[in-house]
Amino acid sequence: MPPIRILTAVPICDGHDSAINTINLELIRRGIEVIYLGYHRSAKDIVRAAIQEDVIAIGLSSYNGGHVEFFREVINRLRSARLDPPIGVFGGGGGTITHEDAKTMLKQGVKRIFFAGTPLEEIAGYVGSEFGNVSQSAYLPGTEIFDQVLARDLTLVEKGLDRPSPGRAVKRSKVIGFTGPGGAGKTTVIDELVLRFLRSQPAERRLAILSHDPSVVSSGALLGDRATMIYSQDDRVFMRSMATRGTAGGLSASTGRALQSLIASGVFESILVETVGTGQEALPFGIQKPLADKVVLILSPDYGSRLQLQKIAMLDVADVIVVNKSDLQGARTAVFEIEARIRGNQKKQTLIRTQANRHRDRGVDQLFDMLFSGRNRIDL
Repeated sequence: MPPIRILTAVPICDGHDSAINTINLELIRRGIEVIYLGYHRSAKDIVRAAIQEDVIAIGLSSYNGGHVEFFREVINRLRSARLDPPIGVFGGGGGTITHEDAKTMLKQGVKRIFFAGTPLEEIAGYVGSEFGNVSQSAYLPGTEIFDQVLARDLTLVEKGLDRPSPGRAVKRSKVIGFTGPGGAGKTTVIDELVLRFLRSQPAERRLAILSHDPSVVSSGALLGDRATMIYSQDDRVFMRSMATRGTAGGLSASTGRALQSLIASGVFESILVETVGTGQEALPFGIQKPLADKVVLILSPDYGSRLQLQKIAMLDVADVIVVNKSDLQGARTAVFEIEARIRGNQKKQTLIRTQANRHRDRGVDQLFDMLFSGRNRIDL
């Protein structure tokens, strides 16, 4: 049976995330896949993410007050979407949600409120029993909005029950793969590229992101890339989080078919695929039948010694190599060492320096220009 997928988040104007992070860990230990949206999130952001991720429930942690109104807005937005089956909403808030508040919220449609002192085992047990047997089938074509239909198709893909694509695409989407070790800044780089896409492309053009995180031994997973996204929380961006579910190499066994569904929709100008943080041996996008049109390897300056650099297989096959966090000590040395490492490669490659956490970073501008404007090389 596929893992339960739920989304957790903290409402807008609330930065208390220690409780929800503790609960997230308990849930993934129980085999549940948790898409964590992060804190200070609006009801619109939460419902958009829940629909795109095709989750069966939303868990909200509210410690700042205003919970009666906020939970009600989330439920009203979900009802307006006319989802089948409906997405359940549960949550808690330590001492801020009173028993009287909880009675009001339950009447509004909240399924369960947990109070301070509730054991983690009870919360995880509730999620498993309440949402573990909810069946999801395909939406009927033409009855729901596009994101809902596509989200359910991707769920069926992960279950191995995907139906043949209708073949609507007239122009093939450009697929760009992003890989590299954990902590190199892949998600931040992607989010900055999304910002430039939204600002430079016509309003009718959309972009998709497939983001991967590892599954733990018990088959649960913390899918947390949405939590660090800022600009990707936009109606023009379709984002789906995928767990590896036992597949090695940085991607899921379903990634190829998920890409086919996204491409066949004919909606997305570009599709960005982010791998799990990978090691020296990983070649996640393949060589004989590549999944991506362009592959970007993102490294930070602290990759280790020059000997360790020689072992990174992706340095031989990536189209673009990005040294991110270029403000860190050793960044200039890293660029020189990587240049020397790839100089003898037969493949024509581009090396770019970025500081993705800096506003209007010139390196990210160059990377966007290359990937989205078709230029083949950028001078350092």
